[in-house]
Formats: sequence, structure tokens, C-alpha cells
Amino acid sequence: MSSLLRSSFDAPPPPRPKPQPISESDESSSDSSAASVDTVRPNEHEQVAGPSHWTNYFDQELWLDKDLADGATARYHAYITPPTNPAKDPLFVCHHGAGSSGLSFAIFAKELRALLPNAGVLSLDARGHGSSILNATRQEASPDYSLETLTTDALNILQSTQAHFTWPQLPPLVFIGHSLGGAVVTNLTTVHGKLLAPTLIGYAVLDVVEGSALEALAHMKSYLAQRPSLFDSLSSAIDWHTRTRTLRSATSAEVSVPSLLTQTPSGRFAWRTDLNSTAPWWEAWFAGMSARFLGGRGAKLLVLAGTDRLDKELMIGQMQGKFQLEVIPEAGHFVQEDVPARLASLAVEFYRRNDRSQLVLPPKVSDMIAKGMKV
Repeated sequence: MSSLLRSSFDAPPPPRPKPQPISESDESSSDSSAASVDTVRPNEHEQVAGPSHWTNYFDQELWLDKDLADGATARYHAYITPPTNPAKDPLFVCHHGAGSSGLSFAIFAKELRALLPNAGVLSLDARGHGSSILNATRQEASPDYSLETLTTDALNILQSTQAHFTWPQLPPLVFIGHSLGGAVVTNLTTVHGKLLAPTLIGYAVLDVVEGSALEALAHMKSYLAQRPSLFDSLSSAIDWHTRTRTLRSATSAEVSVPSLLTQTPSGRFAWRTDLNSTAPWWEAWFAGMSARFLGGRGAKLLVLAGTDRLDKELMIGQMQGKFQLEVIPEAGHFVQEDVPARLASLAVEFYRRNDRSQLVLPPKVSDMIAKGMKV
């Protein structure tokens, strides 16, 4: 894992709608969700956004409000293209890494649907990365980036999305997590495996291995201290990401980088997420991840960039055939952005190989005998 982070613009793109503060009048009587607001893709006559806007990659932008157990209220943010038939078509649920956003999966989502047109893609923003948490006094809640909390958030977004679309049950699920997101989806399928089991097909983890991740944490603070804290423009931020090879695709950088920044009163651009504030949880994100990855329900895919090494536990698991391993040497840490078409192809193959509904089993001998058939 190389790091936990990752045609230019003449002017900023249309800003993402900013949610209004949640008031008591906004809340519904539902115990599971306070409200649900979606932004639907504009029609061709209303479309004024450029080619890098989210509407080119997803059908809807969701704001999902939910009352949390501690008295806080979450306003979750996600992008989605629903599956054509949620009873049988898969939903790929994507979780980004630390400091990134749901738009890091934008081009991947488009490539995936080109291969599997009926599939859905849900790409979420974690808390502090686009989703926000308000405490009981309607102020921004104290940061909590524990693995347990991020896992609960991911489950809440999935269930709130199901309620928003009134799906009787969740569609067939394939989770895809990059870096920190890999730790979250791994923990999700381990802790909530029984709940998800009826429709869970499997999960893919992108460019994170427990041993390498824990080693990389020692260099994180120096890395964060060296990167720019402000950019004069969005184009300069995009240029920095491609020039430093943080992102190897200029096209993907133009889509995802603006979502990582907020404009300051001076007109410059600062990071949306303060990664230094997540430091208390860094080690806990990845400690024990190999065991959770191998022990979770469903099929398993590990996609690595370059020659990142497996730890002993994963090496044994691979030799035992417990998961599928793919290495993409031409990709950097942001696999889904650097080689979105290649990853989409792997994801579709993974789904098709492990979709139990596509299995055709031979008839039982007892049934053949009962029908008078020769055995």
C-alpha cells in the first residue's frame, strides 16, 4: 500500500448541493430514517455540468438522514445507479479510502455498467468525507473514525438506500473497498455476515494488506506534513495529484479531486477531510484485517497494485484457495481510478463466477427415480 491518500478546469464545476441543517420539522416518524432526499440526473435540456460532473457516472445523488443510537443524527451522502431489477440484478457497493470520496469510483461505475448494463452501483461517502454527523444539539459531532463506527455507517447507508427505493430485500451484493474502505467492507461482512447472508455474493479489497498497511502508517504523518494544505484553484489541485503520481489518470483526477476539497472564504481550496484527526484510529483500522478477510462470509477477491507482499496468513489462505488474488502492476494505489476498465472487468468476472443464482445443479437421484427416469 503506497499511501492512504491519494484537461484542467477554468472555473469550478457546479457545487455539490449542501445539505441544510436538520431541524425537528424535518424528521419523520420512522425509527430507521429521519428523511431521504435524492438529486436526480438532469435531463438533456437542463444539463449544464461538464463532462466530469457526477451525472455522467451515476443516476442519482442521495442524502439519507438517520437517527443514531447516541442521540446524534447522520446525514449520509452517496451516489447511486440502481440495479434494473433489484430482485435479481447485482448491486456493487463501493467504499473509498481515507481522505478520498465516493467519486473515486465514478469511472469504474461507468465501465462496469458498460459490461453489465443491468447492474447497480452504490458509492458512498464516509463521515467527514461528505457525510456529516450532528450531535443532539445539532452541532457537528466529535470525530469518531473507529472501524466499528465506519462499519455501522456503511450498513446504515445500505439499509437506508433499501428503504429509500422500497426494495423488499437487498439486491445481490458485491462489496468493493479501497484501502480503509477494504477494512470497512471486510469488517462489515464479518460482523454482519448473517444479516447480509441471504443476498451476499462476496467482497473485493483493493490494494491493502494488513502487514504493509501497518508499516506504511509510520510514514503517514510526514507525508501529510509535506503535501500542500491549500490550492489556488481546482486545476492546480488536479495537477498536483497527477504530477505526484498520486493518481495516474488525468481523466479520473478531474472527476474525483474536486470532491476532496472545499473552497475557503479567500477563494482558495482546502482538504475536505482532516486526515490528521483520524490518526488515533489508524492502527486499529488494519490490525487483524487478514483474519477478518479470510473469515468473512462470501467469495473474496484481493486486488493489489505492483508487488505488495502478502503476509503469512494471507499466503497460507491463498495456497488453500480461500480467495482470488489479482495483481495489476501498471496501477498505483488508487486502482479504481488508475485502471477502472481493468478493475470493472475483474469485478464482473468475480460476480459471474460466484453468483449462486446462475448455478445449474444436476437433478437429485431420488427425484429422477420418482419420475421414472433411468439412473
